[in-house]
Parts: sequence; structure tokens; C-alpha cells
Amino acid sequence: MMAQGLREFNDLTGFQTERHAGVGSRPDPAFETHGTTVLCLRFDKGVLTLADRRATAGNLIMYDQAEKIVALDDSTVVAISGAFAKSIEVCRFLKHSFKYYRRTVLQEMSLEGKLTEISRALAGNAPMAMQGIGLFLPIVAAHDKKKEEFGVYFFDGAGARFQNGSYACAGSGSERIRGVFEYISRIKGRFETRPLEDVLADGLQMLDIAADLDSATGGFNKTLPVTRVLDRDGNREIPEEELQKAADAVLDWKLG
Repeated sequence: MMAQGLREFNDLTGFQTERHAGVGSRPDPAFETHGTTVLCLRFDKGVLTLADRRATAGNLIMYDQAEKIVALDDSTVVAISGAFAKSIEVCRFLKHSFKYYRRTVLQEMSLEGKLTEISRALAGNAPMAMQGIGLFLPIVAAHDKKKEEFGVYFFDGAGARFQNGSYACAGSGSERIRGVFEYISRIKGRFETRPLEDVLADGLQMLDIAADLDSATGGFNKTLPVTRVLDRDGNREIPEEELQKAADAVLDWKLG
């Protein structure tokens, strides 16, 4: 189903690019497909990553089944916002690079090496981003197996790297909810001290607020968001039944 959805998305994207850009002309940033909103939240045993599934081009909703979370390997998860096609291309390159390194050196690339590769990919894309084309901003959930530590990292368009011990967010919807992270931390305690169930509920609340306040962010009345849990056992999606139950609780509270 995912492969079929991606083919459908590529067909849609190709149609729009040909229609509005034309052969040999400079692509129009207004019709570049973008994705928002993504966020990473620490919990007591790892990191939870969530993303809505809407992809937009200007004021057009292109797709409501976009996959914005990519597992680069067992211990590294990337959530992507911004130019969708470019970010998927870079994630595929990074995934291949990590796998190639592991097979040739016979050991996994260090976390510092992985983060450096992500920064280099963003820096290499900077000339296009300065033209308003292909700009994307990832956030990364990572498990450092040597130190037995979890980290949440975010980047700017030039590849500069930043770390937050509790959370990170990106995309146009993130601008509407940045203060909510800090408010929740002060009221309920830091995210990394709380269980997954509680953090998931908070993440869905923030995603729903972003969807209400940002037209480029999709809600989850019809389609559940994308999720991925990273812990010491690797990374995995939250089971659909569990996610649906948590989403229903948020929507029921919202409706009163």
C-alpha cells in the first residue's frame, strides 16, 4: 500500500511540475510540494516522532497520505518538513550511505558521523534553497548505542546542528505550537521523565492545534498521523489500534 501511495504521489507531483514549470524553465517555488508538521518528543525510554500526512503546493492540497518519517537505520529516525521530493531524495542517499559504511567498515557509523552527513547534505542543498527551491528542514531522533543515550536534533537550512534534550519541531505548523512544548514541560514535567502513553497524547494534542491554526497541516479526523517510536529495541510504528484510541481521546475532548 505504501509503495502504491508513493507512486500515486509521484504521478501527482510530476503532473504539477510539468504543468506549471514547463520543459527547460526554472521551477516555480509556489508549486513545489511541501510537507508539514513534524515533531519529536522524548519519553522515559526513548523518542517519539509524529507527523501529519498533508502535502501542499501553494494553496493546493496535493496529497493526504504523505510519509514524512524515515528510519535511516535501527537507531536513527528522520522527520522531514519542507520540499518533499528533495527531502526524500536526501533521505534515500543517507540511508544508502549508512548501509554502505556498515558493510564496508563492518561496524555502524558513529552518531556524530551520521549527524555530520546530514549537515553536509543540507549544506550541499543550500544554493538551491537560497533560490527558494528545495528547502527542507529535518529533525532527527537518535540512539547513541555506545553512550546509551537518546537525542533530539534539529537543523537550519545551511546545515547547522542543534540539540534539545526534550523536543524538536519543524514545518509551518510548528510556529503555532512552539510555546506549548515549554508549557507542557512546566505543568506536567519534562517529556523524558514521562511514559510513552502520556507523551503520545500530548503530541497528538499539539498536532491537532497545529492543524487548526495552519492550513498546510492536516488533521487526523480522517487519516491517522505517521508515528515512529525509537527505543533500545530499535524503531517501530505505534500499532494502529493504539494510535486510533489515543487520537479518538483527543478528538472527543476537543468536541466536549
